[in-house]
Amino acid sequence: MNTLAYAGPGPWVLFFPLVWAAAVVGIVTVARRAGRRRGRPWRDPGLDERSPIALLGHRFAAGEIDEDEYWRRLTVLEEQFGRAADPKGRRT
Repeated sequence: MNTLAYAGPGPWVLFFPLVWAAAVVGIVTVARRAGRRRGRPWRDPGLDERSPIALLGHRFAAGEIDEDEYWRRLTVLEEQFGRAADPKGRRT
């Protein structure tokens, strides 16, 4: 009679996904730090803090203009500066 029955791979199998997860996290971390050292922060390249649309957003956030004026000016700026919108009206 054989008392040593095979019970499956055991809990050590969970070690391999952890190794892969650690490798992916390490690669992403190194890539992000390397990008910051070159002076390129990880953000949307289309966003410029001095762009007219960003300045309009800052004025709205500071309370200098109301919501109606914000939306009126935003539609004019989007026509001039070409910020695309999908068919449902959301910006892409």
